[in-house]
Amino acid sequence: MTSLDLRPVPVSVRPARRLPQIVSGLALYGASMAMLTRSGLGLDPWDVLHEGIAKRTVLSFGTVVAIASVAVLLAWIPLRQRPGLGTVLNVIMVSITVDLVRAVLPPQHELAWQLTLMIGGIVLNGLATAVYVGARLGPGPRDGLMTGLSARTGRSVRLVRTGIELVVLAAGWLLGGTVGAGTVLYALAIGPLTQAFLPLVTFRRPSAPGRSGV
Repeated sequence: MTSLDLRPVPVSVRPARRLPQIVSGLALYGASMAMLTRSGLGLDPWDVLHEGIAKRTVLSFGTVVAIASVAVLLAWIPLRQRPGLGTVLNVIMVSITVDLVRAVLPPQHELAWQLTLMIGGIVLNGLATAVYVGARLGPGPRDGLMTGLSARTGRSVRLVRTGIELVVLAAGWLLGGTVGAGTVLYALAIGPLTQAFLPLVTFRRPSAPGRSGV
């Protein structure tokens, strides 16, 4: 199967199709984060850090997500990464949506509901990731950090991502973030889930006139 082209495409290309896609994808991403935080069974590494910081401050979870995103964007400067519209929307949409959903979704203490939120949150996160990445409007702050470091160091994306997430996870755990079964399941499932959903939602740039489509 031909690999998908996920390189950014100018927003002027089919905006009526792609802008709603990225907005809905980011909203779903924030909702999936809220579901995982309310399950109490473990979070992905970045959210372990976000929760740990939120517990040590008076800031809401979404506010911490926004501040962390901006801090990561500052790290793009020496890496010569350029944000796109998707990058800006990522910072705004995810931080707002996660707080809105957390406001109406209480923490769960019965195992059946905890498992439902954990599994549902991970599956939704995989779908949401594919939807917003598939819009091809620019990487999120953390994705850009990963690809920028990979380009500057010459290390593989897999190695750089693993290193970043181990550091983030350790820092979040030390701050009191929730590490558990959800953390392990997320690490194992998010890659395959995102890969499975991407072909269904990725925007394919129209072929130039006179060329046959692929």
